[in-house]
Amino acid sequence: MSNLHAPTVPSGPTTAPIANGNATHLTIAELQRKKDIIEGELKALGGVLDSHGVDMNTSLLTPDGFPRADIDVAQIRTTRARIIHLRNDWKDLMAVIEKRLHEHFASLQDDDAADEAAPPPSIDSIPRDSVPEPLDQPFAKVNTVVDNSPAAAAGLKPGDLIRNFGYVNIENNDGLKKVAECVQGNEGQNILVKVSRSTGVSRPQELRLTLTPRRNWGGRGMLGCHILPL
Repeated sequence: MSNLHAPTVPSGPTTAPIANGNATHLTIAELQRKKDIIEGELKALGGVLDSHGVDMNTSLLTPDGFPRADIDVAQIRTTRARIIHLRNDWKDLMAVIEKRLHEHFASLQDDDAADEAAPPPSIDSIPRDSVPEPLDQPFAKVNTVVDNSPAAAAGLKPGDLIRNFGYVNIENNDGLKKVAECVQGNEGQNILVKVSRSTGVSRPQELRLTLTPRRNWGGRGMLGCHILPL
C-alpha cells in the first residue's frame, strides 16, 4: 500500500504474539517499548471506532436484523477483533513486566527489612533516558511532500526514511496499512515520527518530528505527502 489517502484496517494480527516465552528475554526498556506500541495502536483503533460513531458494544444491525447501511460494518468488525486481540496481548505483556520487575528489584534488595517491605516501582516510574533508545530499521520513504500541508508543517522532506510513525515500525507496518490506520485514528492529534535524513556526510541526521493529521488543509488526504514502502 503506497497511497495513504484511503486508510484501511487489516483483518489479521500483524504483530508478534506477546507470549511469555517470547518476552522473557527482553530488557525492561524493550518491554516498555512493546507496551507503548500496543497502547498506541489501541488508541488509534479507538479513534477508528469513534470516526464511525460506534464503540465496542454498539449494535451493527438494524432492528429487523440486517447490517446497518450508514456505517462500514466490515471495518468496524475487523477493528473490534483487533482491539480484543491487542487487549489480550497487553494483559499477557503486563504479566511479564510485573514478573520481571519483581525479579529485578528482588536482586537489588539487601537485608534491610524496610527495603524488603517497600513495593517495587511500576515500569512507568523507571527513567526512560537511563537506557539508550535503539534505532529501528527504516520501513518507508517519503516520496513527495505538498507545500503548506500537515507533512510540510511537521518538517518532513522527500527522501526522509521513516523509522517510526507513532506506534508503527518495521515489525508491524503491514505494508503501510498500519500507517494509514494510525493517521485515521489520530486526526487532529500529534503523532511522533522518527526519520533518518541524509545530509551528504557519513552519518545521517536522526530527527523526531511531530505530525498532526487534519482534513481541510487545502489538499488531498490528511497528511499531504506520499510515502512508499522500502
